[in-house]
Order: sequence, then C-alpha cells, then structure tokens
Amino acid sequence: MHNTNKKITAREAALKALGLYRRNRSWSDLALNRVIKNAGMQPADSALAVHLVYGVLQNMALCDHIAAHFSSIELRKLEPQVLDILRLSIYQIAFLTKIPDSAAVNEGVALVKKYSNPRAAGFVNAVLRKTAKAAANGELPEVEGDAEHVLSIRYSHPEWLVREFCALLGYDGTEALLAANNAGDTPITAQVNTLLTDTDRAIRLLEADGVIVTRHEWLENCIEMSGTGEITRLEAYKRGYIYIQDAASRLAVIAAGPKKGDFVIDGCAAPGGKSFASAIMTENSCRIAACDINPAKLRFIENGAKRLGINVIDAIKRNSSEQSDEFSGIADVVLADVPCSGFGVIRKKPEIRYKSEQDIAGFPDLQKRILTTLASYVAPGGTLVYSTCTLMRRENEEVIQWFLRANSQFSKDGYSLPGIGEVRSGMITLWPHINGTDGFFICKLRKCRM
Repeated sequence: MHNTNKKITAREAALKALGLYRRNRSWSDLALNRVIKNAGMQPADSALAVHLVYGVLQNMALCDHIAAHFSSIELRKLEPQVLDILRLSIYQIAFLTKIPDSAAVNEGVALVKKYSNPRAAGFVNAVLRKTAKAAANGELPEVEGDAEHVLSIRYSHPEWLVREFCALLGYDGTEALLAANNAGDTPITAQVNTLLTDTDRAIRLLEADGVIVTRHEWLENCIEMSGTGEITRLEAYKRGYIYIQDAASRLAVIAAGPKKGDFVIDGCAAPGGKSFASAIMTENSCRIAACDINPAKLRFIENGAKRLGINVIDAIKRNSSEQSDEFSGIADVVLADVPCSGFGVIRKKPEIRYKSEQDIAGFPDLQKRILTTLASYVAPGGTLVYSTCTLMRRENEEVIQWFLRANSQFSKDGYSLPGIGEVRSGMITLWPHINGTDGFFICKLRKCRM
C-alpha cells in the first residue's frame, strides 16, 4: 500500500484499514486508529471511514453474495485488494442512501487503479455498474436456502453460529439478535464517577464538548454518548468524571454487591471497569486486588484509578489460571470475568463474528481453570461472581454446572438487578435485542460458612 503520511480520502482510509484487518486480523478499531492518525484526517472524513469499515464488516457475506452474482470470476480467485474494493463499493450502493451510486462506482474504479492492478479496473467497473442498476430497480439478488443459511448471508454471521443461536432463541429471536448486532451507531456507554461528581454535572461538561448524551433508561449514574470523537480529549474524561463500561458489566458488580470494608479480588481485571465500579460503589472504602497477566494492562488500570481518584486498588501481575496460596480463602468478593469468545459484543466489535469453532474451542477448559483458581480465594460465606461477554452455553451455564458438581461448598445465590428485577436462579443471560446491553452472562455463587 502507499505511504499513509499524506492526505487520503475516507474511502482510501477505509480500504487501508480493511487491508490491515484482513492481513493481520487486527481489531478493526486499532486498524482504523492507525490509518486515521497517520493520515491526519478531518473529523467528518474520519467518521465516514469508520462507518464504511464497520458497515463492510457487518455486511461482508451479503456484499460477497451480491458480488458473486454479478462477477464473471469466482471471488476466491480475485486479488484480495480487489475483493476489498468490491465489498467497500457494494456496501455503499446497497446500504447507503446519501452516497450516489455513480460516486461509489467511480471511486471504486479509482481505488483499483491507484491501489491494485489497473487491469482489473474494467472488471470492477462492470460488476459495480450491474450492482448499481439492480439496486436502482430493486433487483439485488435474493438469498436462497434453508432458514439458517438465509439468516447467515442476510446478516453476515457464520452459519454455524446462526445455528447455535437458533437452538437457543428460535428463528425470530435469532433474527432480532442478528439485526441488533448489525444496527450500527451503537452509543458508547459510560458510568459516572460519583466519587468526584454527579450525573448532571458530567452531562453538562460532555455537552460543552459537543457530545450527544442521554441518561441510561434504567441504570442510575449511567450515560450513553455519541459524537464523542477521541474519548481521551473530553474534559469530563480528563477530570475523571466518567469511565467507559457497558451497563451489563456494571450489573455484574451490582450482583456481586461489594460493601465497605470488603476485600475484593478482580481476577481478570483489565481494562479495570469492574474494579473501578467496586471502588465507587463502596465510596473508595474497600480493598481491591486487580489481577492481570499483562503488565501494560496493569499500567492502564493504575492510570485509570489515578484519573478517577481511586486509591484502594492494587494492580497485581497474576495468572488467574494458576493456583496461588497468597489469597487462599480470604476474599469477601471475587469477580471472575473470564476470557471468552466475545460473541456478546458483536454490535461493538463486528469482526468477532468471524471467529471459527476452532478459534473458540479452548475457552471452556481455560474458564474452568480460572474459575477453580479464583474460587479458592473466596472466604467462607463470601461471594463469587462468574461472568462472560459471550452467549454460548458451553462457556456459561455448562461451565457453572461443571463447577458446582466439583465444588459442593458453593451454591447459586439469587440477587436483584435494576432494570431486570429478581434473578432467583442466581444466573442470567442479557441479550442485546432484549435488554439493550452487551450480550452478557452473570452467575452469583455463595460459599457456605462451613
């Protein structure tokens, strides 16, 4: 690719970011940040580039379905760069009403000439013109096949994953979930740091920076933001008035219920939201061991705590899948927010959907090891909360069932959540299309007092 240290258009930036994602399987937001930072783009162009990349990732299978219909060459035989350009251009034609089809076609051809084999320009021009004509006449190709296949292509989720969701939710529920995953423009959820301010003051400061802010519908001291730009530039962020955390993640801490004077262990703490929420809920009056194996992530937690005015968190390098005697049986509350497949946050990280079954096969064993280790830290009568940001039973309910069979001193413990109500069974799955949160699993366990 060409040097990024000069001005480029939004479509060029989107193409470069898609290329970085494809080659390195890097997170799309990291790829975008790298391209945008190097290009010194204007905010409006940056916003369009982000929209285009997320749109392509959310609709890749459908864009490929359309491209294959009009292409004289099998897509697998195309240069990857040419396929990226087709996807980018077809997304604009099929989904964006504010961009003229002619502009999408012409820009697509220009991208091929500049960034790929110029001899492919005629081919790309033909495919895009056929697509534009079909779109204008309402004749884009239909998706045919069984129900799961149709949903897979229409909403660009792997068919194996669609079948798993259908087994849990049925066809209609699965379509609602996939549509929520693809809704786009998901607001950024933040929690207000009541150690330093209140929600009204935080909102006023954010609005002064041009951010569109609404109070969360049912969670106190929680706000939803759009039009933020770079979060760290916001005065409310600099002053420590807010920290980024989804409502679902906050609910896991509410379920745990840390109290003043408690010793809390956050076993897989990065990026720190649950440790921060625990400190704020207890008015900076508990003791928290925030554990992670990555030193850079621990520094992020330390810096976050300092920014928020929290002084009760010790960031500790610790592999929570390996047993240690240091904390054995002494914690009042243990948070086990374990590594997982992440299928509950597809609406925010669209590329997560493209993980294969092989990619996620090892998570349950890792989760069981971490849960077993962290359970050994719980004091008699103490609380253990297991949580994930995935929707897979094999990583959620089945892990808990296995754990309870092997650890008779623990039992599920009911709790109440704002906006949800009583969770008498002790465990709940939150769904984007039902609860408006990330997809999230929470299970509260209590250790008997012997």
